[in-house]
Amino acid sequence: MRTPDEHVIGSLTMIYDHHTGDLTRRLDEVQHDYTDEIVSTMHVHLDHHNCLEILALKGRGERVYELADRLLGLRGVKHGELTCAATKQSLGL
Repeated sequence: MRTPDEHVIGSLTMIYDHHTGDLTRRLDEVQHDYTDEIVSTMHVHLDHHNCLEILALKGRGERVYELADRLLGLRGVKHGELTCAATKQSLGL
């Protein structure tokens, strides 16, 4: 369930083909628009074409969901999933 007004903590996992057009540049551009929400990223080369990227996220739900929607909507992203593990309220933070 999306909680746009609550602060959430979670991760976004994506698999994409980095040879698709200017996808790498577009991924970077979007991520630079959300530096307050992205805590950390991990990038793994799966094979010659495919990469796995995992983003640790925190922030206002609306911004986190917006970031996920923008990244997962890019052409070349083959799979992606946002998992919000907790809210700050549910953790008592």
